Amino acid sequence: MALHCGSFCFTTLASNPPATVKFSQPIVKASVFSSPFSPPNVRLNVKGKTKAIPANGSPETKESPLVVCFGEMLIDFVPTVSGLSLADAPAFKKAPGGAPANVAVGISRLGGSSAFIGKVGEDEFGYMLADILKENNVNNQGMRFDPGARTALAFVTLRSDGEREFMFYRNPSADMLLQEDELDLDFIRKAKIFHYGSISLITEPCKSAHIAAAKAAKDAGVFLSYDPNLRLPLWPSADSAREGILSIWETADIIKISEEEISFLTNGENPYDDAVVRKLFHPNLKLLLVTEGAEGCRYYTKDFSGRVEGMKVDAVDTTGAGDAFVAGILSQLAMDLSLIQKEEQLRESLKFANACGALTVTERGAIPALPTKETVLNAILKPVS
Repeated sequence: MALHCGSFCFTTLASNPPATVKFSQPIVKASVFSSPFSPPNVRLNVKGKTKAIPANGSPETKESPLVVCFGEMLIDFVPTVSGLSLADAPAFKKAPGGAPANVAVGISRLGGSSAFIGKVGEDEFGYMLADILKENNVNNQGMRFDPGARTALAFVTLRSDGEREFMFYRNPSADMLLQEDELDLDFIRKAKIFHYGSISLITEPCKSAHIAAAKAAKDAGVFLSYDPNLRLPLWPSADSAREGILSIWETADIIKISEEEISFLTNGENPYDDAVVRKLFHPNLKLLLVTEGAEGCRYYTKDFSGRVEGMKVDAVDTTGAGDAFVAGILSQLAMDLSLIQKEEQLRESLKFANACGALTVTERGAIPALPTKETVLNAILKPVS
């Protein structure tokens, strides 16, 4: 029995706990800008440029298909020593993060074209994050700055095996305050793929902005990519998290989930049982991906399913591994969506995505650890020991 909820239907979620610090919520109007990107026929993709050889034999450079990532961008503070509590950690490394932003940078590092839409504080961290996007060739014109709220912070506890736990500082943070009238919907409609998570669904006004952005993309025929990226401490309750995540489930064309998220969404059922996973496969879904960490991933389409082994590495910090995997597969799908119907080519693309995730866990932080296309291809040819 499938877990269904109508398209873009939401029930009211409980509000966040009262904040100890009050912030004003001014409306920061969106600037109007047009996209220089259009989806071409792709042959070779290098640093966001595609090389096509026209009839006269002269190379012609075009922009590669655009992937727009919507949601949060924040600062992760990662302890310099693993296996200690936050209180016992001697120092922290400041690292830019936030799942949708990680994916945007990951795609750019892999040679694709990406953009990020979200809100940060009008503060030093917010400006730093905007600069990081620009430095990584991510279109940041959809970024907004809120003078009344701070950029979100997350302190990450690393266990000795590289797995992490989070403590968030959002009371409220600027990413929660993005408003619908700050969106440039025409820009979103020009994307090849629109990617998002679930954190932007937790509170208003960002929830309404998320729904409006995804609806504009869907109506324009843009391919929708969803990674729920469950962060339970940010939701009012487990039930509200489950309801919120599933409320937009049936609008996505591709969904990436982890084993833990399958158990959560199915109320504790076995995430390794294909019959359980198939309950999450809605009629409009083109591709469901299940990440299994070092073991690789599983894939499910209407016509076939299977598993692709992962790349074995020594994990230092798993932050951003799932986002690197998403960047890897979206960078491939942006060039050719028909990969979903071609199992062998899809498996090759998922091998590439698995390598992206594996390489990311070998360094601390998310964005700093995201690999380049050259690094990934070298690792596939000569696996990391």
